[in-house]
Amino acid sequence: MTDNNTIITLIGSRIAKDGEDFIFLGESRECQKCKLKKTCLNLESGRRYRVVNIRSDTVHECFIHDGGVLAVEVENAPVLAVVDSKKAIEGARVSYEKPKCEEYGDKLYDLMNPEGLKSGDKCIVVKVLESIDEESAPGCSLKKVELKL
Repeated sequence: MTDNNTIITLIGSRIAKDGEDFIFLGESRECQKCKLKKTCLNLESGRRYRVVNIRSDTVHECFIHDGGVLAVEVENAPVLAVVDSKKAIEGARVSYEKPKCEEYGDKLYDLMNPEGLKSGDKCIVVKVLESIDEESAPGCSLKKVELKL
């Protein structure tokens, strides 16, 4: 049984493990000739997902995945990012916006440009992890958080 936040899809058998996170990259040219493409391509390109249940151990042939694909349930996976300190409240619903820091250290690049989030996404602050020091992002008051769509 699935809950309202899960999606049934097909993914490569090698990444079809409970708790595994992946970013859906979208359709490939080879997908056009596949009879199962509607099931595989029901995720949003560029989003981060987490496998929450393996639905079946039946492997389906795939033109992309050499080990075939399995039916799984996925949900949006949490994404680590930095947000303005004022938005960093556990349980808060926020509209994600990349902080407007003109300078930031290399260590913050992935948090400032999180894979799986787009500007304007409605998210929930799942967890506030830590404050970002002034040296890493001069003139910005930031906190590292876990966000979920």
